[in-house]
Amino acid sequence: MSDSAHSLRIVFMGTPEFAVASINAIVEAGYHVRAVVTAPDKPAGRGRQPMASAVKNFALEKKIEVLQPEKLRDESFLKQLKTLDADLFVVVAFRMLPESVWSMPRLGSINLHGSLLPQYRGAAPIHRAVMNGESITGVTTFFLKHEIDTGDIILQRSMPIGPDESTGEVHDRMMQLGASVLVETLDMIESDKVNSIAQNSVVHEEIYHAPKIFKDDCLINWDQPLYVVHNFIRGLSPVPGAYSRLGEKTLKIYMGRCEYIEHSVPGEVRSNGRDTLEVGCSDGYYSLTDIQLEGKKRMGVEEFLRGFQNIPPRVG
Repeated sequence: MSDSAHSLRIVFMGTPEFAVASINAIVEAGYHVRAVVTAPDKPAGRGRQPMASAVKNFALEKKIEVLQPEKLRDESFLKQLKTLDADLFVVVAFRMLPESVWSMPRLGSINLHGSLLPQYRGAAPIHRAVMNGESITGVTTFFLKHEIDTGDIILQRSMPIGPDESTGEVHDRMMQLGASVLVETLDMIESDKVNSIAQNSVVHEEIYHAPKIFKDDCLINWDQPLYVVHNFIRGLSPVPGAYSRLGEKTLKIYMGRCEYIEHSVPGEVRSNGRDTLEVGCSDGYYSLTDIQLEGKKRMGVEEFLRGFQNIPPRVG
């Protein structure tokens, strides 16, 4: 499909890999992306060299103009945006926009969010849904307004979460679902077939939120039931990673399985020294399978045990 197949002039705003699937789908569908707004390059790696965002790299490859404002309220940036004369801003995995930005286009601004709004508003919707043991999640497109993640819903699609899926696995599937839903949303907007609904008209017994996750949020509480610990661990896998203290070092745990055994001791460490490493919970032992000790690479438990024989009796 050629660039002239659609009349909408779009500015795309996003930063990480999750957003690349969306902008790629938009371009492939023949929509005209006038420019991309993404985060400034950040120092990374041992040499602390400036590293471009995934969205910037995509835009450069496709020869799309790139804007990287430090501050979204900067007058020179706002002037640049206005000169692009966009009909619509499309936002995927970016940052909170001031009204001076999101209200600029004649059709407003839309956002793709990784949950079935109004559930899991916030910065970490995939993590929080998996951590809470949800079996269903999805994506939502909506119009931006003042309060974050509260605008009128345009389109939603649900998807399952497997009982042993990690956040990383859900993320990768959702990335593709979100891209297709976003293109469908643009088709609806362009053909004037949007019947958006207010989020407060969607009834739920309880609304769950998805605040940003910090390091202190990732410490495992072994006094809880196995299923709670399992959901917590897979919900933080692979990034930022749930952790415990093993001796003097931090042990990140990316995945394991539940062993329901009576008379377990929360926090107790058990191992046969070859291929099992278990930690007690309130109703059994969690058998670790995918771990990383501070200063070491990520590895399976068998490889770990070959090089780490003196296992402390408890985790901290």
